[in-house]
Order: sequence, then structure tokens, then C-alpha cells
Amino acid sequence: MSLRSRSRRPGRALIASLVVASVALPLAGASGPSAVPAPVPPALAPLKAATPAALTERYADNRDGIRAAEHTAAGHGDLRRAAALRAMASPARQFLSFDGRDGGRTAEVFGDLSTAERIAVLVPGSDTGLDTYGRLRAGAAALHDELGARSAVIAWLGYRTPHTIGPDVLTPGRAEDAAPLLRSFVAELAALRPGARTSLVCHSYGSVVCGRAAAGDGVAGVAAIVLYGSPGAGADDVAALNTTATVWVGRATADWIDEVPHGHVRLPFADVGLGADPVSPEFGARPFDAGDGGHSDYLEPGSVPLRNIALIVAGRLPSEADGNA
Repeated sequence: MSLRSRSRRPGRALIASLVVASVALPLAGASGPSAVPAPVPPALAPLKAATPAALTERYADNRDGIRAAEHTAAGHGDLRRAAALRAMASPARQFLSFDGRDGGRTAEVFGDLSTAERIAVLVPGSDTGLDTYGRLRAGAAALHDELGARSAVIAWLGYRTPHTIGPDVLTPGRAEDAAPLLRSFVAELAALRPGARTSLVCHSYGSVVCGRAAAGDGVAGVAAIVLYGSPGAGADDVAALNTTATVWVGRATADWIDEVPHGHVRLPFADVGLGADPVSPEFGARPFDAGDGGHSDYLEPGSVPLRNIALIVAGRLPSEADGNA
């Protein structure tokens, strides 16, 4: 895989962004997944320890909240949302948090958090919500299977993701809102499992969320930040991320995100652009081989990027891009 640095005129990034925004803006007010009502989730006391008993109680509390959201969605006539929530309420599922409002917020655990020595927090990109949650769940399950015993993967849908076709995906605004939420979640996780090695695994626009979280007050206790399928990290280089974590980056050869213009333009009404290209040598991240798949293929079972991401989470060296070990 060639992680080439391509020069782009700033005007190209601005023009492309504004053209897409002008097409998408009329759709911004349309009703969608966020319009499905859900009850206010019950206030849960912070977890004091990641013991089996405490986790079992937390999972049961959130299961009750999911069932309440299912009943509300069914009463609203949204049978698709109700079916998705019914599946989430399975006794086999483990949710640290759940809020069915505004498209949905969740944190689902794969594996045994009480014994995990390696933890990956999976941060998704655009168009991820309760109605499309299956793809995030599948990726988290595949990563956990690859990691094996003594590991846990947390699918963190902790923010309102932007639409792929829409103005919000062109700016760091949603990431700015999500960053303190991710920092808080990671801090709570570090307090629960202080001896575990924790990594942020950030796909697509999720890379901007992770970058903003690191560049703000920092993300304490994180050993690695993995950016894959990334349009940017909301920063010019690794130094701007203000992190002691090792920053890794991978992009598949058939990923359309490679054609997205990079850069940042400050306008009177918005900041447009998501920062420098993370795979460029100037950015300063460590490259890993992300294979030849597309934008949604990184966590496919048996794939090159899945294997390498699991190696990074485990604290081992992946195969690097261009065949450099």
C-alpha cells in the first residue's frame, strides 16, 4: 500500500466542501432516525469497580432502558427501530450505557471487562446510530474474536454522528461536541481497569473525534490511537494531538476516502475541513498495512487490517505499509 502525500490546493478543498454542503443543506432539517422518540434513561450511579457483580447489575439496568425504548418506538409505529432494540435487549448483550434519544447513544462491551488486560474503544464514523448499529457491532465482535481471551472491545456510540452526505461531516463541529464525552468515558474506564492496556480504534469521522479528544485536555491512560479510513484527525500533525500514545494510521488501497481533499479553512460562519492527511509522512503517524479493501472493510474477519489493528491493541508491532516490517 502506498501512503503517498498528495499536494492539494486549499481552494480545491474549500470548493468541494461548499459544493457538497450546498447540496446537503436542504436535507438537514428532514426527519430521520433522530425523530423516533425514546424515554429519558434512568440516572445510574457511576460504577465503582469492574467486578462481575457490578457489571451484571449495570448490564441489567441498561437492558431495562432498552426495553422501555423498544416499547416507545413500537408505539410510535417505527417497527424497524423496535426490532433493532429488541435484539439489543437480549440477555446475552452487555451495555455500559444506553440512551435511545436523538438517534441513540450506546456503549456495548464484547468480552469480560472484569478480567480484560487489553481494551479497545471502537469509535465509529458517520451515519452510525441505532438503525445502522449492526455494522458497528459486527466490527467490534470481529475485533474481539481476533484479540481472543483476556480482552474486551467497547463499541462506543457516544455522540451524534454526522451524515455522510451533509454539511456536518465537512467540519469538526460534531467531533468537538463528542471529544469531552470520549475523554470522560476513557477516564472512567481507566479508573475501573487501571492495569489494562487501552487503545482508541477510530474509523472515518471517528478519527476526528479521537483527534479532538486528544488535542483538547488529552486522553489519559491510552497506549495507542489507531486511525483508519480517516479523512483527517482535526490536526496538522501528531504533535498537535497532545498525546503520549503511539498514533497509528492505515488506509486501504480501495478506500474512497483517499480522494477527500485535506486541509482546513476558517470561514466567518464555520471551520471547513478536517485537517491534514493522516497517512502523509508529514503528519508523523506510524503506518500499518490496511490491505486492499474499501472504506467499510477494515474489520472484516480474516482481513489484513483487522489482524494488524488487533496486534496494535495487544501491544505488538503490526506489518507496516509498503512491506516495511
